Amino acid sequence: MEEYNPFESGSHANQENPNVRIDKWLWAARFFKTRALAIQGVDTGKVLVNGERVKPAKNVHVGDTLTVRRGPYVSTIVVKALSLRRGPAADAQNLFEETSESIAGRQATADRLAQEPQQDMHGRPTKRARRQIGRFTERY
Repeated sequence: MEEYNPFESGSHANQENPNVRIDKWLWAARFFKTRALAIQGVDTGKVLVNGERVKPAKNVHVGDTLTVRRGPYVSTIVVKALSLRRGPAADAQNLFEETSESIAGRQATADRLAQEPQQDMHGRPTKRARRQIGRFTERY
């Protein structure tokens, strides 16, 4: 079976240094489910390129350091390869390398979140809980 080549078709075929937008690369590397979500993530500052906020049309290059914040987790990655298309997950993992500090930080965040107690209240408060809230707010 032939190895996956992200540049085998399209306008960027047979180019050594293709221009790949940051939003398209994040989508191809499977950090975001859709390009629209990738654009929103870049626009809101959840994605930094070499420590700076950028626009979604910014071109990404091999060797760039990206900081991607998804929920409570922050990943720092180094771009290893570029892709124009969203391929299989196994191939998407070959597009970047996560730093060891980032892996340790994500694990520490996961451990901290696992130890925190979960919120007991779900949905609307019960009649008893509403009375307790009313008594509490009247005192203060």
